[in-house]
Amino acid sequence: MHFSESRNVTRWFLIASSFVIVSLILWNTYSFFQRFKEDERIKMELWANAQTTVINSDDEDISLPLKIISNTTTIPIILTDSKDRIVTTANLEDLNVKDSLQLKSYLEKLKKENEPIVMEYVKGEFQYLYYGNSSLLNKLKYYPLALLLIIILFALLVFNFYQTSKIATQNKLWAGMAKETAHQIGTPLSSLIGWLEILKIEKVSPATLTEIEKDIQRLQTITDRFSKIGSEPALELTDVVSETLFSYDYLKSRFSKQIEFSILAPTQSVYIPLNPALHSWTIENLVKNAIDAMKGRGQLSLKILEEGNEIKIYISDTGKGIPKSQFSKIFEPGFTTKKRGWGLGLSLTKRIVEEYHKGKIKVHHSELDKGTTMVVSFKKAIKKP
Repeated sequence: MHFSESRNVTRWFLIASSFVIVSLILWNTYSFFQRFKEDERIKMELWANAQTTVINSDDEDISLPLKIISNTTTIPIILTDSKDRIVTTANLEDLNVKDSLQLKSYLEKLKKENEPIVMEYVKGEFQYLYYGNSSLLNKLKYYPLALLLIIILFALLVFNFYQTSKIATQNKLWAGMAKETAHQIGTPLSSLIGWLEILKIEKVSPATLTEIEKDIQRLQTITDRFSKIGSEPALELTDVVSETLFSYDYLKSRFSKQIEFSILAPTQSVYIPLNPALHSWTIENLVKNAIDAMKGRGQLSLKILEEGNEIKIYISDTGKGIPKSQFSKIFEPGFTTKKRGWGLGLSLTKRIVEEYHKGKIKVHHSELDKGTTMVVSFKKAIKKP
């Protein structure tokens, strides 16, 4: 058994043991409550017998019955006759015994708490002893409920800890893989830069060299992106309009002519705290998802609009659309509708936008078989560089 498996077995054993212990405590508390309730019933029966003895006494020694009556001070008592008229009360400190309506209401409450004890103080004449739970028993009654609440909170805490631990481990794994990918790409990339210089010496067509140079720069950008995963990226005031259009134009030139691209953007610069490498990744993911949704054919539009103190980027397609029930699910890691894919693109995009740039991303609008519009919004910077 591996160390990680052994650790998981130990963890679950401790969790299960904790639940067993708490369950036993809960059961014992319940049993104790029932026993204590039975003891109070016996006390009330003794009180009833003592009361009957006092009523029927003929100069005999009644010191013991009186002692029993006087020592019963914690259990609320109401004594009624056969016609349900209140004869006497005891231990009702928190109640106004002169208020008949209040007293009647409390009597109804006692009737629900315990079965009455029938007292035959004279042959054929009956009185009924209604009693409630003592303050100690009432506290004990709610103790299992409090303990159950503790169990639920404990379970939620364990679940939250387990989930957080699992997510943290996954994040470390993905960050490590991303940095290793960046490192692996770096070696052939350096070689390609060298080959590009040789091609320049060989006087290859400048147009060809320009395109090769663009792709090498693209590879450098991708390497830079992966190297930033798992660390806090540096943000600087940048024109989000020009950066967005640069990424969009690059993608436009590399996709099928069957995609009709359109752009609407402000002519003036709009500055926000931005990491250009990560922002271009956001635009790339959204554009590629839109093209996949259209299966490589359709209309794709980019709109950059200033709305109040926000700058919003709308990317619309004419693809298959997204069901409303999946609007939030599409940003979850692993969620994908493609036959191939890890389902990480939009979850990564959401992290870049919301965690790194403090922006927002959501499905603005979508209709099945008509298309989808995604919107990314950022707060505009107060100061310009």
